Amino acid sequence: MTDHTPPRLTTTAGAPVSDNQNSLTMGRSGPVALQDWQLIEKLAHQNRERIPERVVHAKGWGAFGTLTVTNDVTRYSRAKIFETVGKKTDLLIRFSTVAGELGAADAERDVRGFAIKFYTEEGNWDLVGNNTPVFFIRDPLKFPDFIHTQKRHPVSHLRSPTAMWDFWSLSPESLHQVTILFSDRGLPVAPQYMNGYGSHTYSFWNADGERFWVKFHFKTLQGHRHYTNAEAGDVIAESRESYQEELFGGIAAGRFPRWKMQVQVVAEADVAKFDFDPFDLTKVWPHALAPLEDVGVVELNRNAENYFAEIEQAAFSPSNMVPGIGASPDRMLQARIFSYADAHRYRLGTHYEALPVNAPKCPVHHYHKDGAMRFFGGRTGNPDAYYEPNSFGGAVEDASVAEPPLTIEGSMTRYDHRLGTDDFRQPRALFELFDAGEKARLFANVAAAMGGVPEFIVERQLALFAKVHPDYAAGVRAALAAA
Repeated sequence: MTDHTPPRLTTTAGAPVSDNQNSLTMGRSGPVALQDWQLIEKLAHQNRERIPERVVHAKGWGAFGTLTVTNDVTRYSRAKIFETVGKKTDLLIRFSTVAGELGAADAERDVRGFAIKFYTEEGNWDLVGNNTPVFFIRDPLKFPDFIHTQKRHPVSHLRSPTAMWDFWSLSPESLHQVTILFSDRGLPVAPQYMNGYGSHTYSFWNADGERFWVKFHFKTLQGHRHYTNAEAGDVIAESRESYQEELFGGIAAGRFPRWKMQVQVVAEADVAKFDFDPFDLTKVWPHALAPLEDVGVVELNRNAENYFAEIEQAAFSPSNMVPGIGASPDRMLQARIFSYADAHRYRLGTHYEALPVNAPKCPVHHYHKDGAMRFFGGRTGNPDAYYEPNSFGGAVEDASVAEPPLTIEGSMTRYDHRLGTDDFRQPRALFELFDAGEKARLFANVAAAMGGVPEFIVERQLALFAKVHPDYAAGVRAALAAA
């Protein structure tokens, strides 16, 4: 019991409310009066409390924290976030499952999103990745098709293992990610017990205009913990919110999760050292070619005060880059630069980046105009300067932050992304790292996910597994027979 006087209840327009318990009626047993504006406004707002959920990554958990720089990487990047060892930058991380809807259980086998918004002094930098270093596809034209297989069948409205395995068995580039998904790491116990990756190849550029290609890694300092399918089933039977409970509860109790931020860096001119396309999202960079280099430590230490406002409305996009950090020829990254920001404009509105959780913590000046829910004044530097160029002291460009040119050779055509690509070597190297127990669980997990799938699709997938390693196909086949 608190002894302070509570604030006076008001309407959204600020008028005091006299009675929030009873509708305005025509007598004790009479109908409700339409003029009860308080009731009408309350019901109308409730009808609009939900916004469209994300098409992918709908179910998520997040928290605020900091990046502390521990190592000097200014030879690679002029980004101010890295300018001095010891520098701290505020950030927000949202974790998520890819396939499940907003009400899905947390402890489901799925890829996890690992999206970070860094509030830097030169604008927000969004690093939108996953808990895996690769993905199922390399060409963005296939992304809608892939996501359709992860969602519900249009007739039965049930998830379809047939659709998933049909697509994967026709897409050998998916083998690397499929192997990770059905391994132990495909079902982390909670967000703090998994790694994060930028996944794509990005670029750094330094104060001298030199470009480097870069991969981002976030290694959990809590150690890896994973569920088996059976253990996850027991967890879901008790709670569908196990991740939220672990993350929110841990931070509330002072157990702040931390990750070591590392990068792999390759000079722009050194891409020839790779015997595969280094911009292919289905591939990892061998550490022998590009060793991991420490950057800093990420810590989450503050829960959101309002989940909807700060986590559900958090909007991340690879198009949010800052001077010193750029894109690459990675096809999937190129498409995401458009699609993520466009999704937020649809879900949240034209001015989604002006919402408090998305707003930069540095001065903002632009010439975007009007639109739904324009709740802030002009940001051009002068109200008479609402176009550019102008003669009235409006915001001007700064050539000093220009990114160095990106040299790309080749002719414009629809290249077959599967020609000349080895989709089996890297999954084979991963498979050979597994011990006997890890392999047995991989086989059992795949077999369990193939329940009800037509035999011809199963056989086609087994043929792909055999190209990775004969033991892979044999193990899954034996697990199917034992199921």
